[in-house]
Amino acid sequence: MIENAPVRGLVIIPALNEERNLPRVLESLRRDAPQWHVCVVDDGSSDATARIASEQGATVLRHAQNLGIGGAVQTGYLWARDHGYDVAAQIDGDGQHDPQFLAAARSPIEHGKADFVVGSRYLAGGDGFRSTAVRRAGIRYLCWFLRFRCGARVTDPTSGFRVAGRRAIELFAEHYPSDYPEPEAIALATRGGLALQEVPVVMREREHGRSSIGAGGTLYYLLKVSLALLLLPARRGVA
Repeated sequence: MIENAPVRGLVIIPALNEERNLPRVLESLRRDAPQWHVCVVDDGSSDATARIASEQGATVLRHAQNLGIGGAVQTGYLWARDHGYDVAAQIDGDGQHDPQFLAAARSPIEHGKADFVVGSRYLAGGDGFRSTAVRRAGIRYLCWFLRFRCGARVTDPTSGFRVAGRRAIELFAEHYPSDYPEPEAIALATRGGLALQEVPVVMREREHGRSSIGAGGTLYYLLKVSLALLLLPARRGVA
């Protein structure tokens, strides 16, 4: 980035049937992160997600059918790349992520210390909603597996609160994992030679709806992610 040049930031919100949660999310962004542009990726919703996002001033990208979280996030990164954004943040449309932490998450990128930043519930200073004991055990396993498989040192590999610099935007616009992509994206970034950091964040419990991964699906999730990480091909560093 050019010193003293204004930094253009885009918040990517993948959303599937989030008409009840989106108003609070977009209001929080206007209040706490007014300098960021907002892009809602409507991943085949059957409710008023797209209309609400548009009425509240967000750019809306619509999928005719559901592509899953990975496809929705990649659409946002494509938009960020093609429209010249310097940083792109990813937050969920369910209200769990607090926009007040966006400034701290983008700071390592602006100062040249990181290409990709993950918000962690488990670093000192993090607090708030931390999910169930079963999921926390699964997170500890993924932390170990990511370190074993690609050398990535993280404490919260399933966090959907992320900020990407330009090099990460370029990488994720071309290649982004599907289905349950958060741990795989960390491996992809590490294999691509990107500098990774974590910052402490507070997660809130969603007000409406429920997580797409129930307790009974945790073992299946871990098995699927582990297999994907084992099959992840080696990649050259990103220019």
